Amino acid sequence: MKKEFSFTSQVKEELTQNEYTSLERLRALLAAYIRINGSLVIRNKATRLTLKSENAKISKFLYTTINEIYDAHAKLKMTTKNNLSKHTVYSIEIDEASDTILEDLEVSFLEGKISKNIVRNDDTISGYLAGAFLAAGSVNSPETSNYHLEISLNSENYAKWLSKLFARYKNSNIEPKIIKRRDNYVIYFKKSDQISNFLIIIGAVSSCLEFEDVRANRDLINNANRLENMDTANMKKMLETGLRQIKEIELIDKKLGIKNIPNEKAKLLCRLRKENESASLLDLANIMGEELDKPITKSNINHLFRYLHELYERLNNDN
Repeated sequence: MKKEFSFTSQVKEELTQNEYTSLERLRALLAAYIRINGSLVIRNKATRLTLKSENAKISKFLYTTINEIYDAHAKLKMTTKNNLSKHTVYSIEIDEASDTILEDLEVSFLEGKISKNIVRNDDTISGYLAGAFLAAGSVNSPETSNYHLEISLNSENYAKWLSKLFARYKNSNIEPKIIKRRDNYVIYFKKSDQISNFLIIIGAVSSCLEFEDVRANRDLINNANRLENMDTANMKKMLETGLRQIKEIELIDKKLGIKNIPNEKAKLLCRLRKENESASLLDLANIMGEELDKPITKSNINHLFRYLHELYERLNNDN
């Protein structure tokens, strides 16, 4: 039997695998996660901040990020619940640096307000919403027509503040509602195009593409909003790939020198990529074909980028 893996888990794990080039976006993500999923204990004038999750990849991501940004010497512990499902719970414990982190991220467990210093533009709002979803979000599988995305919180005032972030994000077109469910306050929305837009905003681009693809195959509806979301996701993914490749090329140039690359086509591709950051593989194949005056295929370009990536890995690991 195939192991169950929810679409929610897929989205969250994609968020942990993204490259965060913006420190401010990453700080906003941590601020939201800590505010929602963090707990604070003060004993003998000493403060301990604890973050818990049942997802190993989320815990590893938070543990690594917090230690890298704050040199927090955080501890990662694993315990197993004594029940039939035997769920594993991962705990990140922060002692000495807890006050520094809370002060830097302007996190208060008593107030519902969200600091405008932490969410001051679209980039940081994206990070904050990503952190909120990592901490307490869920989304239905695109296999079902019952579209639903929610973030469950324990404070009505904080839920209201969080819902206001959607309106502050430029062209989000997301209008969440809030309901009370037992002791929690749930921010939610049900429109499929809003769910797709949210996934793009928080950086879950691949999950958005899958959501749209499954949805399109199931109901065969082809509307302008869906196409726009798919085009936006594809373009963003293409641009991120191009920037990553340029970063790898720059390291190769620094450590080896592009002129010393033995493969002449790879050497030429380095220049073409730097001159065309957002070009697709097919675009680069056409440009290279014109320069060499012979046919170059998309497959050739892909092979050359694999060659450059392997060269980058060797140089990057060379101490």
